[in-house]
Amino acid sequence: QEQLVESGGGSVVSGGSLRLSCLASGFFDNGYYMGWYRQAPGKEREMIAILDIDGTTTYADSVKGRFTISRDVLKTTLYLQMNSLKPEDSAMYYCAADLFSEAFHSFGAYTPGYRGLGTQVTVSS
Repeated sequence: QEQLVESGGGSVVSGGSLRLSCLASGFFDNGYYMGWYRQAPGKEREMIAILDIDGTTTYADSVKGRFTISRDVLKTTLYLQMNSLKPEDSAMYYCAADLFSEAFHSFGAYTPGYRGLGTQVTVSS
């Protein structure tokens, strides 16, 4: 059974950085699209970074230029490097995977089939 396990969340002050990791063995070599989305209390889920199977990356405007999605060369771990963090970045962050791009590029209409339990990010001003 494939599983996604996130880690790396925590509390930082505004302007700080965090790197989230998602152990994702078995997904990269089987044609899964991967991504990170987040949800803050009282707010809708927001897809923030997508890694397509051809390596193309896509970012939400809210994080573009500050966040970077990547994977390790062994294709076991998905990362989200988050720089210049702002209080509005505070949320639960989830790693997700799906065989269909629509699960990420039409997020909201579709939901990725796999996701982890999430890791909390809190940014204080």
